[in-house]
Amino acid sequence: MVQSKYSAGATARCPWCGDDPLYVAYHDTEWGVPCHDERTLFEFLILEGAQAGLSWITILRKRENYRRAFDNFDAGKIARYGERDVARLLGDAGIVRNRLKIAASIGNARATLDLYQQGGSLDRLLWQFVDGRPRTNRWRSLSEVPAITPEAEALSKELKRRGFRFIGPTVIYAHMQATGMVNDHLVSCPRHAELEG
Repeated sequence: MVQSKYSAGATARCPWCGDDPLYVAYHDTEWGVPCHDERTLFEFLILEGAQAGLSWITILRKRENYRRAFDNFDAGKIARYGERDVARLLGDAGIVRNRLKIAASIGNARATLDLYQQGGSLDRLLWQFVDGRPRTNRWRSLSEVPAITPEAEALSKELKRRGFRFIGPTVIYAHMQATGMVNDHLVSCPRHAELEG
């Protein structure tokens, strides 16, 4: 696990991560960092979809299990999963064992491959909804941070059109936050300025 460079009791950190070491490390090193890596963007689509109705810390705690169970988020391998793989995943206590979410993950891998076959990429598709550069917000409290935005609604609609599932606007906005398409660290958080700079 990556160690945080901030002290565990740093009061300026965004309060949503609390003091759980895994959550803190995620906040301090990953959340909001602009990502253009295809595999990581795909990973977050799967993980954010798995999180629907659950807490993000639950998914973070299962993340390594997801990497193992889903072939390190190799969309090409996941797209070929059949009923035997679905049964294996439904029996894996290390992930969220929800048939619809598992089916959506496989379907999303197939939609990703379709995108590649058309000459596209997740990077270009996703980032076009913020004109290719991170949007920096200036929230002072968690109550100001939206759950959805017009960009997330438009991106969700486009992904659905392309065959992706479990990608409603709330899931997509969480994906945008996680992959740095938006900087939603509070202005009081040291990460806000670091990511803006």
